[in-house]
Amino acid sequence: MPSASEKRIVMKFGGTSMAGIERIRHVAERVRAEANAGNQVAVVVSAMAGETDRLVQLCKEAAALYDPREYDVVVASGEQVTSGLLAMTLQGMGVNARSYMGWQLPIRASGHSAGLIDHIDAEVLEGVFAQGGIAVIPGFQGVTEAGDVATLGRGGSDTSAVALAVAAKADRCDIYTDVEGVFTTDPRIVPRARKLEAVTYEEMLELASVGAKVLQTRSVGLAMRYNMPLQVLSSFEDKPGTLIVGDDKIEEFNMERVLVTGIAHDKNEALVTLTGLPDKPGTVAAIFGPLAAANINVDMIIQAAPREGEKSELTFTVPKGSLAQAVAELDKLKDNGGFESMTTGTNVVKVSAVGVGMRSNAGIAAQMFHTLAERGINIRAISTSEIKVSVLVAEEYTELAVRVLHTAFGLDDKEANAGAAA
Repeated sequence: MPSASEKRIVMKFGGTSMAGIERIRHVAERVRAEANAGNQVAVVVSAMAGETDRLVQLCKEAAALYDPREYDVVVASGEQVTSGLLAMTLQGMGVNARSYMGWQLPIRASGHSAGLIDHIDAEVLEGVFAQGGIAVIPGFQGVTEAGDVATLGRGGSDTSAVALAVAAKADRCDIYTDVEGVFTTDPRIVPRARKLEAVTYEEMLELASVGAKVLQTRSVGLAMRYNMPLQVLSSFEDKPGTLIVGDDKIEEFNMERVLVTGIAHDKNEALVTLTGLPDKPGTVAAIFGPLAAANINVDMIIQAAPREGEKSELTFTVPKGSLAQAVAELDKLKDNGGFESMTTGTNVVKVSAVGVGMRSNAGIAAQMFHTLAERGINIRAISTSEIKVSVLVAEEYTELAVRVLHTAFGLDDKEANAGAAA
């Protein structure tokens, strides 16, 4: 274990950070600087930007129904390339670095294509740290009990990094990406969006689940389970990032928490409306059961209560990429009298307000609905959790809805406002 004066840090670099030799050299400089500061360092890398998409496409061209085992062999190669290149670059700088594949640690995983990490043996890493070395590890991959390569699903490098940090008992896991941190909303839509100094695990989980693309949801859930501090920061700018910590730590950053931490939006929603459903027990279960069996996630749900003797209507959302499969499953039910007609649409967006302050303050939903109504934005569906309110609106209102809610909940950067006014 590191001494009291040094820290053990896992640094993870995304695909844009590894996109070419020049960027890999820049990453190597950051890694060397962390090691020179007296810290023990392990590095997790993604494939070069766009490389995994290219490899997935090659698999599809090779065989329409490819073997998941061979798929993993192919798509895991992108991270293997970048880990070797970064280790070479560090060695050229005089740094004691070496790459270690998932099977060499090992990172035990179950399943293919979207495998789950079962266990990581930290003995190899401890040996590297003891010798003052740096381990460079490809993200997104592990090894099954049978000795086959397993991949962890898209975005799995974040999960790899957090799992390694937990296994190695690291002090922190730093996620380097192409943004400076977590913002109150998408700065491309709202230039007055503020970078947050810190957010809670729960807030980050909700933000990630409703459209914020900064971190993979699985990685945040894993960090929350093991109370592993995360930091999101830019690979390209030497600026403080955003810390993701537990509720017990968040008060160190904010004496008085705002009610809403951020506004997120997600265009990956498709709307399905079924009419003419029998008004009897088990009807809804008969609809959602086959969708669950087909691994189709259902999100927002509205059921119109019918008058006595009449049939009911059910509206819900699924991911856009699952719409065709959902329609195919539902068509089978229609043929068996499960409902009379079905309509679908993809021109919708989910807009969400997230914040732990909602737990102890009423009226967030009412303020959200009132703000949208004032701008003539009709709400198609609503869903809530303890710290989130989400609404479904027409896609054409995406930017307007995000902007007016960001302002209504007091999230605009006051300094940016002053600059704009000047």
